[in-house]
Amino acid sequence: MAKGLSFSYSKMGMYKECPQKYKFRYVHMLPEQPKYYFAFGSALHEVMEYIYNPATAKFPTEAEALALFKKHWDATSFDQKGYASMEKEAQGFEEGCRIIRAYYGKHGNSLVHPLSVEMKSTLDMDGLNLISILDRIDYLGEGRVKILDYKTGKTVQREPDQLMMYQKVAESSPMVLKLVQQVEPDIKQIRVEQMSFYHLPSLQEMTFERSDDKEMYEFWQRVLGVADDIRAGKFSPTPDENKCRWCDYRNICPVFTGKEYDGPSGWGAKIPSSGAASKAAAAAPAEAKTDSEMLSEKIDRLGALTQEEKKLRAEIIALMQKLNFKRHFGGKFQAVLKQTSQLDFADKDKTVQLLRHLNLLNKTLVPTQTTVAALLDDASVPEADKKQLLALARRLQQTDLQITEAE
Repeated sequence: MAKGLSFSYSKMGMYKECPQKYKFRYVHMLPEQPKYYFAFGSALHEVMEYIYNPATAKFPTEAEALALFKKHWDATSFDQKGYASMEKEAQGFEEGCRIIRAYYGKHGNSLVHPLSVEMKSTLDMDGLNLISILDRIDYLGEGRVKILDYKTGKTVQREPDQLMMYQKVAESSPMVLKLVQQVEPDIKQIRVEQMSFYHLPSLQEMTFERSDDKEMYEFWQRVLGVADDIRAGKFSPTPDENKCRWCDYRNICPVFTGKEYDGPSGWGAKIPSSGAASKAAAAAPAEAKTDSEMLSEKIDRLGALTQEEKKLRAEIIALMQKLNFKRHFGGKFQAVLKQTSQLDFADKDKTVQLLRHLNLLNKTLVPTQTTVAALLDDASVPEADKKQLLALARRLQQTDLQITEAE
C-alpha cells in the first residue's frame, strides 16, 4: 500500500502516460517547460474565480473582469508563459478577452454565487494524501451538489477518471460537507448529483451522470494500483512517437540516452540545457540513437538557429536605422540595408471573388499573398486582369537586411 503518498488526478494521469516521465517530474522534481495553454487556462480560471467569489456580495462588471485578466496576463513575459513569440502571446490575450466578453454576454444577467470556487481539498484516504482542486461547486439543495470544471483547450471530451475523482473527493471531503452544513446544518451526507465540463471558448457545458458503486469501486482499485506501483519504484518508460516527440525530458530519458538519469533532485532543479543534453547524448552508445532521433535533433537545432537569426536581424536593422547607416562592417561580414516593396492583398474575400470572376483561381493552387502577386508576372494573364488585381492591392515598404562576407 502506498502509505502517505501525495496523489492527485494529474499525477495519476502522468504516470499512466509514462512512468518515467512521472519519475522525472515527481521523484527527481524536474519542472516541465512552460506551456502556453497552461498559462492561458490559468488566467481564465482566475477570472472565473474572481467573478463567482462567494465572499464578494456584488458580482464584478465585465470591465473589471477584463482588467483582472490583463493584470494576470501582464505579470509574466511571453516566454515565461510558454508562447513562441510576442505575436502569439498577443493572440492568446485577444482570445481570452473575447471569451470573457462572450461569457458576460451569455451569463452576465444570470450570475449566481456557488458554494465554493477553486476549493483545494486535502484528504487522507487509504494511505493516500489526496489533493484536488474543484473549480466550482454549486449547491442544489438537500445535500446534493454539482461539480463544474472549466476547460480552455481546443476540444472537450469525457474524462472518466477525472469525473470519478471529483465524485470520490466531493462525497468524502469534510470540507465540502462543512460548506453544505453552513447552508443546511442537518445534512450528514453529500451526494454529487451532477458533474460538468464547461468549455469556455465555445461557452458549451457538457454534463455527465454520476458513476455507480461498481464503477467507483473499480476506479478506486485502479488508483490504489497506480499508487502501489509508484511506491514500488516501477518507472519503466513507455515510449510512443507522438508522446516522446513533445516531452520536455526527452534529452535525459534513458530511451534516448541509453542510460539512467542520475542528476540532482529537489525543488528548483533544472532540466539540462540543449548543450548538456547533447553531451549526454554523445556519451550514449552509438546504437541508442536512430536516424529518426538524429533527424529530430537536427530539426530542433535548425529551429533554434532560425529563431536566433530572426532576433539578430531585427536587432541589427533597428540599430542601423537608429544610426542612419545603410551599410556597416563586422570583423568578417558586412550588413547592407535595402528597401523593398511587397504587394498586400488585405481583403482576401474580394481577392478570391475577383480571381474566380477572372478564371484565375485555378492558377494559384492556393490563393496566398505570394501566389496572387505572382500572377502579375505571369505572361499568360491579360493586362486588363492584372490592373484589376493591382487595384485590390496596396504596396508595403519593407527593410531587407543582406549579410555577405566583407571584401
